[in-house]
Amino acid sequence: MKRDNLPWQPVQTATLRWSDNGVPVSDSFDDVYYSQENGLAESRHVFLLASELPRRWQSPTCRQFCIGELGFGTGLNFLLTWQAWRELPAPRPELHYLSVEKHPLTRHDLARALASWPSLATLAERLLADYPPPLAGQHRLLLEPGLRLDLWWEDAQDALTDLAGREQSLVDAWYLDGFAPNRNESMWSPEVINAVAGLCRKGASVATFTAAGHVRRKLQDAGFRVSKVPGYGRKRECVRGVIDAAVAPPPGNPGASPWDLPDCAQDRPQHVLVLGGGLAGCTTAAALAERGVHVTLLEQGTLAGGGSGNDQGVLYTRLSRKHSALVDFALQGFRFATHFYRALFRSGKLQTHLDGDLCGSFQQSSNSEEMTLLSAALSGVEDLAEVLDQAQASRRLGVEQPCAGYWYPGSGWMRPAAVCKALASSDRIRLMEHCGEVTLRREGALWHAMAGNNSLGDAPVVIVAAGAGTTAVEQLGWLPLQTIRGQITELPATSATGKLRAALCHVGYIAPAREGIHSMGASFNIHVTDPAPREEDHRENLSKLAAAVPSWAASLDAIDPGSLQGRVGYRCASPDYMPVVGPVPAFTRFAHDYSGLGRNAQRFIARRGAYLPGLYVNAAHGSRGLVSTPITAELLASMICNEPLPLSRTLSRALSPARFIIRDLSRNRITP
Repeated sequence: MKRDNLPWQPVQTATLRWSDNGVPVSDSFDDVYYSQENGLAESRHVFLLASELPRRWQSPTCRQFCIGELGFGTGLNFLLTWQAWRELPAPRPELHYLSVEKHPLTRHDLARALASWPSLATLAERLLADYPPPLAGQHRLLLEPGLRLDLWWEDAQDALTDLAGREQSLVDAWYLDGFAPNRNESMWSPEVINAVAGLCRKGASVATFTAAGHVRRKLQDAGFRVSKVPGYGRKRECVRGVIDAAVAPPPGNPGASPWDLPDCAQDRPQHVLVLGGGLAGCTTAAALAERGVHVTLLEQGTLAGGGSGNDQGVLYTRLSRKHSALVDFALQGFRFATHFYRALFRSGKLQTHLDGDLCGSFQQSSNSEEMTLLSAALSGVEDLAEVLDQAQASRRLGVEQPCAGYWYPGSGWMRPAAVCKALASSDRIRLMEHCGEVTLRREGALWHAMAGNNSLGDAPVVIVAAGAGTTAVEQLGWLPLQTIRGQITELPATSATGKLRAALCHVGYIAPAREGIHSMGASFNIHVTDPAPREEDHRENLSKLAAAVPSWAASLDAIDPGSLQGRVGYRCASPDYMPVVGPVPAFTRFAHDYSGLGRNAQRFIARRGAYLPGLYVNAAHGSRGLVSTPITAELLASMICNEPLPLSRTLSRALSPARFIIRDLSRNRITP
């Protein structure tokens, strides 16, 4: 879904009224969310039993199972499915649950609705803790190992068009749980039903509460073998169906050349090589290991020894009055990252205050016009961000602020090295440090990683996550990446700075002290290559902090910059400031196939892009790797394991390394 330049605002949440017996009723569709007799029993009967769950999960060949749902509503179907899946003996198949909802409930309404079901209280509490704000787009929730929940706050037609555009069969069972067809016709249109069928794997089922004749006929026309089965309670009948053979999906976006669609037919690999032991490499390795894939993690030096080696980093994001790929990716990545780190703290893999602290952050802003516009838009998503005036910001931070800005309650600071260590500790990850410069060559179905004449291992899939060293890999030397030197300053805490209760972002940043030291910075030097900390950069960092906290200015001016410690790191960035994530194109063949764009940049070319089989990249996270790497790791793991992706096709394209070839062909910068 392309939203560029549309005004940024949350999606419209559901407006409800409540019946006398506590059942939520949609004001928009004048229909109940579940049976007033017994919603729990109805949901089990109509959806789980009609889909033959959990019997199908117990098949010896069932290792992954994907459920698609139209109409998340109160989440009742999901919670019952989760509960049934949990009750299976181990080993269970991986469960991926993808649900589309145009008007999500607010967290408050969701909590009220689910309070009616004490038997689901533990699962409901977990769902509520991670339940996303009403931000348009996709939201991945990792609620426990082996379970992935994707919530798409989108119109059903838009979401299904996006999924169909990937030309991939994904779903094993569909729950069609929109409001009644006579009250919500668009949910039951032929276009929607055909898209549902086009996303089915062979043998996929469909279940719905309605037995309306026109719905049955649409399902039959789409390829389902449909039967009526007894309904629940007063409802005489409901419908289930099975699709005997996968059908071709309808076109997702007929005007979008499929340059971003590599072949998805490969099996899930048993073993993967990841080059780079920073945040990008470690998050990717961990995402694959969680799926049962064994990973060899190759690091040129030491774990988190490069750009991920700073003692503290702040979770940044960005707001704007208008949508763009950059803004939408930043916000979706930020939401995922904050929950990702919260889960690491909850599991005990990270320790609060020592390894990080999700204490919130404040971003100064002088753009009063934008803050006025965004203040209204943020009124329904205060758990994401809110606008604070100068006095409110001062109280929230504990130190006097000279201006207004944005408060991010889920943000804070993290110690990247601790994150990398925690992620790399999986039994399925083998860490090899001090590998030196690594080269890749492909022989047959395998990639071989070499350090000089020494073999470091082989695997059918390799992910290059080497930060500033990415373009040193021969197959990626064409990428237009740049290296930017950054220097942080270690500032000893004082009684004044010790009052700082959250991270402060200005033109630089400072985090609350860790073991008596604040990390602050960072400088931004494109043409400087000196790896040693420089006094002038310490002076610049002090000056920027003095402007951000005027009450500290006198004491900061009195510090001798030459007495301070610091660290130099190198950011890897792309020309458009988006990370570079996805399969690696076979440059010459790819450019030849799409050479027609040089004559007409809008030309539709009905040909898949040519990609190097099994080679992926995860790089160019700049200074925001703490926020962007968890979601891009999920993106790559989902690509490699043939799962639904956690981002829309628009955002996946915006991250793809192939975008630079398409751009340069369109501008006649490449002669194929």
